[in-house]
Amino acid sequence: QVQLVESGGGLVQPGGSLRLSCAASGSIFRKAVMAWYRQAPGKQREYVAWITSFGTQNFADSAKGRFTISRDNAKSTVYLQMNSLKPEDTAVYYCRAAADGSIYWGQGTQVTVSS
Repeated sequence: QVQLVESGGGLVQPGGSLRLSCAASGSIFRKAVMAWYRQAPGKQREYVAWITSFGTQNFADSAKGRFTISRDNAKSTVYLQMNSLKPEDTAVYYCRAAADGSIYWGQGTQVTVSS
């Protein structure tokens, strides 16, 4: 059984920064492609960024230049560093793991960008 637990969300002013963490249990982390998604109120869940076990990364256009993704395989944790946050970044952020043909989701963490 794989469990993903996100943390680090909260309220931040426009232009501020947050770092989200996603801790994974189970043995798949080292080979999993880890990703962050987000879902704003009334909108579909959308992709933000992913990182492979080798460190290859990809970002949605909305995240390029502002967000970075990293992983610590020893801690089975993936991070999303978000800088220059905008009100439109407000959403629930979800961690996703993909490995061995299976997909796992975390419960999400709320990020609110507001003055």
